[in-house]
Amino acid sequence: MFGTLGFSYTGLIFLCCLFIPNIIYGFNLPKDYLKIEENKIFLTFERIGQLFCTVFLLIFDDFNIHNFNLWTMWLGIAFVLMALYLICWGRYFIGKHVSIDFYRPFFGIPLPLAVLPVTAVFLLSVYGKVIWLGIAAVILGIGHIGITAQNWEAIKNQ
Repeated sequence: MFGTLGFSYTGLIFLCCLFIPNIIYGFNLPKDYLKIEENKIFLTFERIGQLFCTVFLLIFDDFNIHNFNLWTMWLGIAFVLMALYLICWGRYFIGKHVSIDFYRPFFGIPLPLAVLPVTAVFLLSVYGKVIWLGIAAVILGIGHIGITAQNWEAIKNQ
């Protein structure tokens, strides 16, 4: 429940799935990019959540595959959500590089580039039974999904 210290290769894989597309995005902003003043509370939650998720994903080896059993389905679902997240990034990068491709729903999932990774990280915390990552994922979700929703509303009203 509190986690076993040790390196998590699964956490590293998740972090690579999160960081690499975001770095590439930094060099491929939408053509209709709109600089929006982000809510300071949401931004604080997002940054704190990012910091703790990054640390916890790497320092607890509970997220690694130790054996296959029914509980491993949580890990499988988390990986499926992360794969869907990467597909959404692909939709943006292959598309016209416009904001709507960044925010529009994916198979009915609203704000998929915010909802999918946060949910995947939360489910990884369930799989590893590490409460700290679960709390960090909730904090990240409040900030990241809040900011993304705020940005989506501003773009729709543009």
